[in-house]
Amino acid sequence: MKQPNIVFIMTDQLRGDCLGAAGHPDVKTPYLDSLAAKGTLFDRAYSACPSCIPARAAIHTGLSQEHHGRVGYEDLADWKYPRTMAGELSKAGYYTQCVGKMHVHPLRNLMGFHNIELHDGYLHAYRYPETPYYESQKIADDYFYWLKQEKGIEADVTDTGMECNSWVARPWIYEESCHPTNWVSTRAIDFLRRRDTGKPFFLMVSYLRPHPPFDAPAYYFDLYKDKELTPPAIGTWESSEELNRMGRIYDSATGPIDPELMRQAQIGYYACITHLDHQIGRLIQALVEHRLMDDTIILFTSDHGEELGDHHCFRKSRPYEGSAHIPMIISGPSHLIGGTPGQVCHSVTELRDVMPTFLDIAGLPPQKELDGSSLMPLVKDPSQKIRESLHGEHTLGIHSNHFIVTERDKYIWYSQTGQEQYFDLSLDPKELTDRINDPACQERIALLRSQLIQRLAHREEGYSDGQRLITKQEPKTLLDCAR
Repeated sequence: MKQPNIVFIMTDQLRGDCLGAAGHPDVKTPYLDSLAAKGTLFDRAYSACPSCIPARAAIHTGLSQEHHGRVGYEDLADWKYPRTMAGELSKAGYYTQCVGKMHVHPLRNLMGFHNIELHDGYLHAYRYPETPYYESQKIADDYFYWLKQEKGIEADVTDTGMECNSWVARPWIYEESCHPTNWVSTRAIDFLRRRDTGKPFFLMVSYLRPHPPFDAPAYYFDLYKDKELTPPAIGTWESSEELNRMGRIYDSATGPIDPELMRQAQIGYYACITHLDHQIGRLIQALVEHRLMDDTIILFTSDHGEELGDHHCFRKSRPYEGSAHIPMIISGPSHLIGGTPGQVCHSVTELRDVMPTFLDIAGLPPQKELDGSSLMPLVKDPSQKIRESLHGEHTLGIHSNHFIVTERDKYIWYSQTGQEQYFDLSLDPKELTDRINDPACQERIALLRSQLIQRLAHREEGYSDGQRLITKQEPKTLLDCAR
């Protein structure tokens, strides 16, 4: 049987609930909804280590964070893995191309791809004066290099005044065709023209938005600016101490204390999502024009979510749904993927499952060295499960955390303070009520806690001795296996 083409559409910082197909009351995503209507939506998909670098390590390696070794955010650490997603597909006969964000080190590390057209977004570590010439974003990043050719040597994405981790929002100041989201679609569509038509292709289309800056073109801001938007989820357990202390700082991890600025952040975030969706629509239409849709499987996901003011949090790295819950869709013609169009699968899935899924699509045998599992059996029968629970974590200073999540609930442990939380997601999907002290939940909490104790029993940080969780052990961002 002929190997199908694979298009991997990747976004950055898109919440799992921010799709029309996921029931979001405000944000509009017609093209992504179309993919879901023609395929399978995985509504319990997670990023086990929810920030850009560790999440992408899981995607490229098919490994859990314990084995790829990145358990927090750390730039400038070399990526050296014996097997990669693109590398294995290249060996299997695919022509492999990435357009957009990679966020690996060195910046031009191919990670097994035949070719990369790179745009990583604004990365502070590659902008400082001591940055080597070939690692400078202004040289190594294809979009930034192109933007200067188009708009002049001083042109930059910061010309809007927006910062790359900020909740401040305003529309894009140049013509829409110069926006990074448009550039990624344009270059991905051009790949369809210049590909080797004698080979199946693996095309990774990796968008930066809706990661800040929230700078979609003005048309998309106009879609939301007059709407009554659902406010952030604030439950009964949060403290406003950090918000009161940090809520006037433009890139604070709490978001803004001013409700109007919070509303502007929502407008900007949703504007970026719908702009992204329309540009994905451009790509889908190009696949139709090239008569590729009948031979192509599409997988769509994000590296992590965005708190967007939920629980007085902003950005990611926390264990809550806004941060760790991600969208995931597999779409394609029924003769390639099977299943029932428009179906929903409730199995807990994770980014480590992406690589095994692609190897399965390519007709390769399972690789026992991988921690992830192919999602294709779930497409054929969405009642199946590939795991009962998932261990997630992120190093984040005093907020360093671990969690166990299942289809119906979540247990959280903060390693530096010992604080625990428990949420019944089946009844409380927005995590409004912490039931850690509820007598009716103690047996279940004990079970999930014991799972975490066992998962951490052999970790080098000393978080567990196999009998109990041990607080105040120094967290790492890189485990020894990644160094």
